[in-house]
Amino acid sequence: MLKIIVLSLSMLLLSSCVLTKVVTVPMRVTGAIISVIPGVGEGIDAAIDETADVIDAIPI
Repeated sequence: MLKIIVLSLSMLLLSSCVLTKVVTVPMRVTGAIISVIPGVGEGIDAAIDETADVIDAIPI
């Protein structure tokens, strides 16, 4: 019975926006760290943020 409950809750969490957040939060953190690099950091950070926004917009 416990396995069924855990499986159901896992499916509920993974089918919602939690799945996209699991993917995009590390991307955004990496972009923030890269943005410290002088010259090219801001451009790379902007590209990563745009990609993360597109992933967040996926209707799962």
